[in-house]
Amino acid sequence: MPLVKPFTGILPAMQLPYRDDLSIDEAELRRFARWLAGHKGIGGLVTNGHTGEVFALSPRERAEVTRIVADEVRGQVPVISGICCEGVAEAVEHAQMAEEAGAQGLLVMPPHYWLRFGMQPRHVVDHFTAIAKAVGINLIVHIYPSWTKAAYSSELLAELACIPGVTTMKIGTREMSKYDRDLAAVRAANPAVTMLTCHDEYLLTSMVQGVDGALVGFASFIPETIVELYQAVCDGDLRRAQAIQARINPLKEVVYASGEPSGDAHARMKTAMVLAGRLRSNLTRPPVTAPAGAMLDRIRAAVAQARLAPALETVAVS
Repeated sequence: MPLVKPFTGILPAMQLPYRDDLSIDEAELRRFARWLAGHKGIGGLVTNGHTGEVFALSPRERAEVTRIVADEVRGQVPVISGICCEGVAEAVEHAQMAEEAGAQGLLVMPPHYWLRFGMQPRHVVDHFTAIAKAVGINLIVHIYPSWTKAAYSSELLAELACIPGVTTMKIGTREMSKYDRDLAAVRAANPAVTMLTCHDEYLLTSMVQGVDGALVGFASFIPETIVELYQAVCDGDLRRAQAIQARINPLKEVVYASGEPSGDAHARMKTAMVLAGRLRSNLTRPPVTAPAGAMLDRIRAAVAQARLAPALETVAVS
């Protein structure tokens, strides 16, 4: 499959629905993909991200999720698959499986041993170069927070932006002065590379820097609202954007609990989606569990206040 144009707009990192036995619910995944793709302003669907519980899936399951979504949307929007692997050979294998399954892009995450031991810039360049040479589809660089050992320097991002096949950056710097430097470095190195914020917990703040969209799990919950927010930013309508962000904030607080995305946050979001009639089940694979008690009550209240239009009949959450 040839390279597609760089990704822009709002790209939801999809939640993954399960049956009661925690197997993949294909019928619900297809319905969910259709619903998301039907929103104007959606620039692609992302499978096997952190929101999609990539850590809980086998290699075969990751490829199957991508195949199901790509088959369902059939080119209506591009499908991007997350690549979360420890070594170059494994990453190449997963990338080829995703391409064969119908992905038009790969969201390449840092190997997680880098989070423990760090890495040399050449390791990163070699990792991306090997994947890019193995497939004929776009690569998105997943940029981790600046406080992690897997953070990429602005200079390294500029080098990655010049690798053939790297077309997009998912910027999760979470330190705003470095965020500005990263944007500037990539723009100077290769203006054709598009940049997407992944700061779910402060969307407006990270959008006003002039990015090309957002790749966020939160957009699998409230795609229409995040599309509306980004359009207001693009229109230069700050007051409208502030009003939209104010509507987002109560949902943001119960999902992210004043923190960053996490397994628990994704479980809270799944529950909120079920309460809003946007997903049929809030099941997650262990060790992550659904919220209960006071947190569940807070989620109920926030969802009720938001008055979101359901995508299906609401399912009861105990």
